[in-house]
Amino acid sequence: MNKLTRRSTLKGLAALPLAGCATHHTSQSTVQNSAAPWHLADEIVAQITPPTFRDQDFIITDFGARGDDRTDCSEAIKSAIAACHSAGGGRVVVPTGTFLTGPIHLKSNVNLHLHDGATLAFYTDPKRFLPEVFTRWEGVEFMGYSPLIYAYEQSNIAITGKGTLDGRANETTWWPWKGNKEWGKPGFPSQKDGRDQLFADAEAGVPPEERHYGDGFYFRPPFVQPYRCQNILIEDITIVAAPFWLLNPVLCENVTVRGVTLKSLGPNSDGCDPESCKNVLIEGCHFDTGDDCIAIKSGRNADGRRINTPTENIVIRHCEMLAGHGGVVIGSEISGGVRNVFAEHNTMSSPDLERGFRIKTNSVRGGLLEHLYMRNCTIGTVKNAIVINFYYEEGDAGNFDPTVRHVEVSNLTCENAGQVFRVRGFDRAPITDLRFIDCEFKHADNPGVIENVDKLTIENVSINGKPFKA
Repeated sequence: MNKLTRRSTLKGLAALPLAGCATHHTSQSTVQNSAAPWHLADEIVAQITPPTFRDQDFIITDFGARGDDRTDCSEAIKSAIAACHSAGGGRVVVPTGTFLTGPIHLKSNVNLHLHDGATLAFYTDPKRFLPEVFTRWEGVEFMGYSPLIYAYEQSNIAITGKGTLDGRANETTWWPWKGNKEWGKPGFPSQKDGRDQLFADAEAGVPPEERHYGDGFYFRPPFVQPYRCQNILIEDITIVAAPFWLLNPVLCENVTVRGVTLKSLGPNSDGCDPESCKNVLIEGCHFDTGDDCIAIKSGRNADGRRINTPTENIVIRHCEMLAGHGGVVIGSEISGGVRNVFAEHNTMSSPDLERGFRIKTNSVRGGLLEHLYMRNCTIGTVKNAIVINFYYEEGDAGNFDPTVRHVEVSNLTCENAGQVFRVRGFDRAPITDLRFIDCEFKHADNPGVIENVDKLTIENVSINGKPFKA
């Protein structure tokens, strides 16, 4: 009996109370019951002002670029960016055509603008992404391959326009380096040994400047990574075929991602991953990715705790999410913590969408995760609708219990779910103040599991047309 009162499997619609769980159900309105401070979302958006640029253009073809999909345009683009920056800023314009290039490093006050019909196609020879730069990979800092588009300690930068960024990753370039059962290919090297060694270095406290993992270690670079930058705009562009994560601002402030289309079905093809960032708006974007659509992160294990910078003040609205491991996700590299996340008016649906709203951590990652809110979202088809998992990857194998508190999902409609809830805290460190209000799960094969929650509110929630009460 003790086991059942601590764990509810929800195989019927009337779940048993959870031990240590102060569960309440009232008839008050959602407005009265909801503790979510949605006024803060408006205040966050008001603080995020996209950068503006001088009205002058630097067209890359004037610097020797040719859009014939054969000419190496790397130096021409570099020269155009340098000229624009030296002149006080403006637009570096990519006209119609397909322009081959190596890594692009943005500078302050530069807007890289792609016309409709313009494509920046990136080489896939890893040696082109040397020399090493200071970067972060799966939440750990090191010296490695340059991201395809990179900026370090710059301000007022943008990537805009109706054109396309094409990483040209596929089953024979970049992606096989994942090295797992699905993506590993005979004759291709794997990231595994280098990944294990890098993580061991981080745990041992080796300074990141001394962690050299460029050529020969097989770390696929992020596509777009501004690092320690301020005032960033990424708007309207399409990004396809990424080696790794698509958009990955790190330790940045004042970031706007608007109207972007993200399509990449390779391994670890996360759509947008703000890490240890402050004041981020993601709106009106389309995601069709091989991993999480949006994953909010703040560093991995000892390295994340060393930097100790949470991701905070994130607004996600009016986005469409198709395939992916998760729609709106927090973690798993979340050791620096996260607070004040507001997701509203988003739609998610795909037979290949594995989870709708997801928090993933464990006692190795840890982290303080608080004030996380979702409202007015719709899910079509999903395998698992709501997932909060303290047993991700390494599981309960460390000494850093996560703290997850003040989480609310309201006015969520889901058409088809394989499972509604997969919510698992620790008995010694339960999820605290978890609220589901005005949620309808029209068809579910399995209501799922809620385990180790303190102060659980379930109000006006239905599964398969029947009221659900914990």
